[in-house]
Amino acid sequence: MDGAITVGRIAASVGGTLRGDGDVAVSSLTHDSTRVHPGAIFCCVRGERTDGHRFAGAAVEAGAVALLVEEPVDVDVPQIVVDDVRAAMPLAAVTVHAHPAEALRTVGVTGTNGKTTVVSLIGHLLETAGLDTDVIGTLTGERTTPEAGDLQARLADDVAAGVQVVAMEVSSHALVLHRVDGMVFDVAVFTNLGLDHLDFHGTPEAYFAAKATLFDPEHCALAVVNVDDVHGRLLADTVTVGVVRVSLEDAHDLRISSGGWAFTWRGLPVTFPLPGRHNVSNALVAAEACCALGIEPERIASALASAPVVPGRFELVDAGQPYLVVVDYAHTPDALERAIDAARDLVEPGARLRIVMGCGGDRDRSKRPLMGSVAAVGADDVVLTDDNPRSEDPDDIRAQVLGGVPPDRVGVVREIADRGAAIRAALVAAGQGDVVLIAGKGHEQGQISGDVTVPFDDRVVAAAVLDDLRGAAS
Repeated sequence: MDGAITVGRIAASVGGTLRGDGDVAVSSLTHDSTRVHPGAIFCCVRGERTDGHRFAGAAVEAGAVALLVEEPVDVDVPQIVVDDVRAAMPLAAVTVHAHPAEALRTVGVTGTNGKTTVVSLIGHLLETAGLDTDVIGTLTGERTTPEAGDLQARLADDVAAGVQVVAMEVSSHALVLHRVDGMVFDVAVFTNLGLDHLDFHGTPEAYFAAKATLFDPEHCALAVVNVDDVHGRLLADTVTVGVVRVSLEDAHDLRISSGGWAFTWRGLPVTFPLPGRHNVSNALVAAEACCALGIEPERIASALASAPVVPGRFELVDAGQPYLVVVDYAHTPDALERAIDAARDLVEPGARLRIVMGCGGDRDRSKRPLMGSVAAVGADDVVLTDDNPRSEDPDDIRAQVLGGVPPDRVGVVREIADRGAAIRAALVAAGQGDVVLIAGKGHEQGQISGDVTVPFDDRVVAAAVLDDLRGAAS
C-alpha cells in the first residue's frame, strides 16, 4: 500500500529489533488493550500496577496487527523489541500519525501553577486573531497531558480539521514519562515553580529538572519565561534556545480598575478582567507567546480585554449576595497564597476573608502543613474540610494540615469534614463585603473517597447554598 505506515518503518523510527513481517500496515497505536482497533500496534507498557505484556493476547484478539515490546511474547504478529516501551511509544506514535506537529504551530506550557489559565488565554488570543486553535490540558481530558498515542492522534485530527495552532499544558509527569518526546514546540512557556508532585519526583530539584527538559533544544525552539520566579530566572540563564524574559514589571502603571486591571504593555493600553496579580503574570507570558507566533501586539492588547473566565480558576459564584464567593483550583502552597492575595484585594474595608480548604489524599504529603500555614496566616477565618481523600484516612490528612498552623492562628481554623457542610458554614458566616474563597477543587465535578467518586462541584454546591440562604431570608 503506497504511503502506508508499516511495522518496519515504526521499528526504524524507534531503533527497535523487528521480529516478523515488516510490511504489515499499521493504522493506529494504543497502550490500552480495551481501546485496540483493527490495524493497531499495541504498546506493552510496564506500569506500577500492571504489565502491558500480559494483555498482548487480548490486544491481538481485538485486532492488533503488531506489538511494541520489551521482550517477545507468544503471539503470532510482528513484534518490535525495544529496551523501554514507554520511551519508544511516543516516537512510534509520531510515525504512525505522520508527524502531525510538523504541520502545526505548537505552544507548550509548563509550571506548577497557571498552566491552564495560560493555555486558555493563548487560545483566546489566537482565536481572536483569526487562527483556528486547539487547547489541550486539564480541562479537556483525563490527564493534563495526554498519553503519547492519544496526543499524536489528537494532533493528527487537528491537522485534518484545519487547525493551525495547538496550545497545550505539559506536565512534569508527561516530561518524565516521555509523552511529548518526538515533538519540538515552536514556543515553550514557563510560569513558575512551587511545591507539588514530590510523591512522584522525590525532591524539588528533580521536579524542577523535569520541568526544565521542556526547554531543551529537542523539545522547543524558543522559551518564554516568567523571570519573577526564582526558578524562571535560573532557567532563563541556562537554556540554550532563544529566551523571552517576562516580568510583572512589563505591565507598566499597573493598577486595579473597575473591571479588573489596567496597565500599559509594549506601549499599548490594556484592560484585563481576571483578578489577581498572578493572572496579570499569566496574561503577560501568554501575550509574549502569541507575539512569538507572529501575532501583532495591537491585536493581543485588544483581545486581553475580553479574556474569558477559566472554569474553576478564581471563578465567581454570584447569586446577588452582599459578599463575593470565589472558587479556585489552588491546591499547592504557592497557588493558595496567590489566590489569597487576589481575594484580599477584593475584601471591602473592615470585612473578612474566609477560606474553605483541604488537601487531597495519595498526593504529596509534605505540602499539607504548608497549606495549613498559608491559609491560617492569610485568612481571617478558615474552614478546614476534606478534598479528595482517595485511599487515605481524611482525619489524618486534616491533622497534617492543622500541624502547620502557627499556634497564634489556631483560633481562626475550624474543622468540618463534610465539604458541603463546610461550604455552607462559611457562607452562613459571611457578611457584607466579605470574600469567601473555596479552594482546592476548582473545576472538578466529583469527590473521590476510596474507590468511589460522588458528584461534587464546589461551584454548584455554593450556588445551591446561596439560593437556600436567599430563600430563607425572603
